[in-house]
Amino acid sequence: MSAYLKEIQAAQTIQDCHKETWKGINAEYVARMRLQNRFKTGLDIARYTADIMRKDMADYDVNPGDYTQSLGCWHGFTAQQLAVSVKKHRGTMDKSYIYLSGWMVAALRSQFGPLPDQSMHEKTSVPDLVSEIYTFLKQADARELRHIFVELDEERENGGDVDAVMDKINNFETHVVPIIADIDAGFGNEEATYLLAKRMIEAGACAIQVENQVSDAKQCGHQAGKVTVPHEDFLSKINAIRYAFLELGVENGIIVARTDSLGANLTQKVPVSREPGDLASQYNDFLLTDEINDLKELQENDITIHQKGKLVKPVRLDNGLYSFRENTGFERVVLDCVTSLKHGADLLWIETATPNVAQIAAMVNAVREIIPSAKLVYNNSPSFNWTLAFREQVYAEWVEAGKNVSEYPNPAEQEKGLMDVKFDQSELAAEADVLIRKFQEDASKEAGIFHHLITLPTYHETALGTDTLSEGYFGDLGMLAYVRDIQRREIRRDMASVKHQDMAGSNIGDDHKAYFSGDNALLAGGSANTMNQF
Repeated sequence: MSAYLKEIQAAQTIQDCHKETWKGINAEYVARMRLQNRFKTGLDIARYTADIMRKDMADYDVNPGDYTQSLGCWHGFTAQQLAVSVKKHRGTMDKSYIYLSGWMVAALRSQFGPLPDQSMHEKTSVPDLVSEIYTFLKQADARELRHIFVELDEERENGGDVDAVMDKINNFETHVVPIIADIDAGFGNEEATYLLAKRMIEAGACAIQVENQVSDAKQCGHQAGKVTVPHEDFLSKINAIRYAFLELGVENGIIVARTDSLGANLTQKVPVSREPGDLASQYNDFLLTDEINDLKELQENDITIHQKGKLVKPVRLDNGLYSFRENTGFERVVLDCVTSLKHGADLLWIETATPNVAQIAAMVNAVREIIPSAKLVYNNSPSFNWTLAFREQVYAEWVEAGKNVSEYPNPAEQEKGLMDVKFDQSELAAEADVLIRKFQEDASKEAGIFHHLITLPTYHETALGTDTLSEGYFGDLGMLAYVRDIQRREIRRDMASVKHQDMAGSNIGDDHKAYFSGDNALLAGGSANTMNQF
C-alpha cells in the first residue's frame, strides 16, 4: 500500500471511532492536509535538515565536486521563490540551501529601520525570520501538492492513470531545506548566545554561524575596525550553541565557526596564560609589543606582560584596544580554524579581502595539515567587485606569462580602469568571466569549500528590479515597463508567481472551505476569477 493510501487509512481509523459525530469529516481530506503540513514544529525541521547537511558533508568528503549552495534571503517570499525556482529548473532541491544573513536582517528587518551590520538589530528578528522562511517554504509544499491532488481527482473522474499521480504524491520532494543562520558574534555573553541559539533552533535552524568578533564592537566582515576575542571566549560561544542543540534534541546540529582574523588587527583582551604554549599564550604571541629594558621607560598606567623571558608592553590604542603585529592574519586564521574544529565546530568560515582561490586554498591546506577533514562555508560576497577582481587577476597572469597587455589599462596606474564597459567584449574580460563562472567549482575542489553562499544577493536583486521598473513606469513606458519587463517575462518563464492568488494560498483556502462547508462553501475561484486569464 502506498504512503498516501496508508495516510488515508490512518485517518479513517481515527474517524471510525467517532462515526456518529464526525460525519462531516473526509479521511482523504485529512490525509491531504497532513501531507501539506509535513513538519509540525521548527524542531522537526531542524532535525530533518541537520540530517540533510550531515549527508551532504559526507558526500563532499568523498567527492569535492558535490558542493552545496545557497542565496541569502531577507523575506520568506524570496526564500520561497528561490526554492520553487530551483526545484522547477533543476528538478530537485538536493544540495540547495537558504542563507540567513545578519547583514540583511539589520538592513531590512529591524524595527529601528535600516541599520549597519553591527549587531544593533533586535535579537528576536533572527529567529523570527527563520520561522517566516519555513512558513513560506511549507506553503510552497502545500501549493504544489494541492495541484497534484487536483490532478488525482481529475484522473479518477476521467478514468486516467491514477497510479502515476499517486507516485507523484508518494515521491514528493519538499521545498524545506537547511538554513544556515547568522548569529553574528552571539549578541552578548555566552548565556545570551545560548538563549538566542535556542530560539533559532526552535524556529527550524539546523546550522548556526558564529564569528570571533567582540559582540559589542561587531563589524561587517568587509569593513574596518574588527576586534577579535581570545580563543577561550569564542569557544564558550561554540559550547553554548552545542548545548542549545543538545538540549532541544537536535544532536546533529551544525556549528559554523567564522574567523575574521585575516582582516582584524585589534583585540579587546590580553588573555591570562596558565601554562606555556596554551591558547592564551598563542593568542598573545601575535600582539604588537615594545620590549621594556628599563622600568623608567614605562608611563603611568602602562601595562606590561612577561613574554618569552622578556618584559614587553602591548601596544594599546587610545580606545584601550590592543594591536596585533602586521602580517599575522594568515597564522591567526589557521590557529582560529584548528582551535574551533578541535573544540566542537563542524564547518569553518574565513572572511577574505578578495575571492582568490589560491589565497583561500593556502589557509585551508594549512588547517588540513592538522585536521584533514576541514571544510569551509564561503561567502561569495557582493562586497567584492567580482568583475574588477578577476579582470585584474587575468591581467596579472598575462603580464607574468609575457602576453601583450598594451590595449588594457594597468591597474596599478589606472584604478578601476578595467571596469570600463568598452572591455566587456574583450578577450581579457571573457577569460575573467570564465574564472568567475568556474569559481565555485574550482574553489570547492582546490580550496576545501563545501558550501558556497552569497550573503545578500536578494537585497541587490530587489534594488535592481525596483530601479528598472520605476525608471520605465514613471518615465515614458508607463504600463509597458511592467507588462514587457515583468509580467510577460514571468508568463514566458512559466513562473508560479504569475498566478499570484494561487501562490498566496487562495486555492488552498478554497479547498479548505469545501472540506469544511461542502456545497455551501463560498469560493474565490471559478470562471469570474481573473487569474484564469493566465
